[in-house]
Amino acid sequence: MIFNEQTWAELSNGFVYSAIAVYALAMLMYAAETAGRVAGADTVAARPHARSALLGAFGTSLTVLAFLLNLGGVVARGLAASRVPWGNMYEFVLVCALAAGGAYLAFLSKRPIRAFGVWIVAIVLLALGLAVTVLYAPAGELVPVLNSYWLVIHVAAAIVGGGVFTVGAVATGLFLVRRRQERRMSAGVARDRYAASLPAAQTLEQVAHTAHIFAFPIWTFAVIAGAIWAENSWGRYWGWDPKETWAFITWVFYAAYLHAQSTAGWRGVRASWFALAGYAAFLFNFFGVNLWITGLHSYAGV
Repeated sequence: MIFNEQTWAELSNGFVYSAIAVYALAMLMYAAETAGRVAGADTVAARPHARSALLGAFGTSLTVLAFLLNLGGVVARGLAASRVPWGNMYEFVLVCALAAGGAYLAFLSKRPIRAFGVWIVAIVLLALGLAVTVLYAPAGELVPVLNSYWLVIHVAAAIVGGGVFTVGAVATGLFLVRRRQERRMSAGVARDRYAASLPAAQTLEQVAHTAHIFAFPIWTFAVIAGAIWAENSWGRYWGWDPKETWAFITWVFYAAYLHAQSTAGWRGVRASWFALAGYAAFLFNFFGVNLWITGLHSYAGV
């Protein structure tokens, strides 16, 4: 087989569709594990928990395989385009999905967060499905303004930050669910079995805080690198372009979260809402600004 640009592009598409299929199976395994864990939340029987754990282990193995297939799709896309594979929205989503999956697996190797699996995989699966159905663009040359080494530096930092922020957002959301359950139980209210099956609120909060502590400096660097790139391209560091504005809004929300976590009376539940607002701003910055708002960064490729 002769590996030309067309062959690499087809191989990339094959890897991505295979990753979608495997992620779908992983989500089913994680969902079955979650159902078993919820069903066993009020019992100490060992067998249901053992079966659920086995399903979860299969789900993790499939997630690793899907991550590797996603990686293959990204690498093959780069070879097809003869450049870094994040020059348009389709490619950016592929790499962000890769980063989110990798961040989840990295945290899973250190913390007992397999309860995250069904949510992380669902987000990654949704992103990849959107990429191949709505955002797909053939491999090609970069828009001239993107043809810079800053594309590697600035966008790579944003991708890594976004992947870890995804884990942080899931951890934060589950923390709020679990924390509400613990308060209801202390008040003598009947417990929600799904919430009761989650890791302790303290564990979830620690994972969320660790993810945001790790990702925030990377996002800060991405914003600064983007300003330097803007000066090289347009002769000014900052012009309140919609993309720049929403990147800054995202930064402000995450800065507020980290500050609130160190402030008595704000840490915990109150601080968590800042983190979720930051992730919502991050998503809008990518999808909303790219698709619906005209600006200097209007090069989505769709």
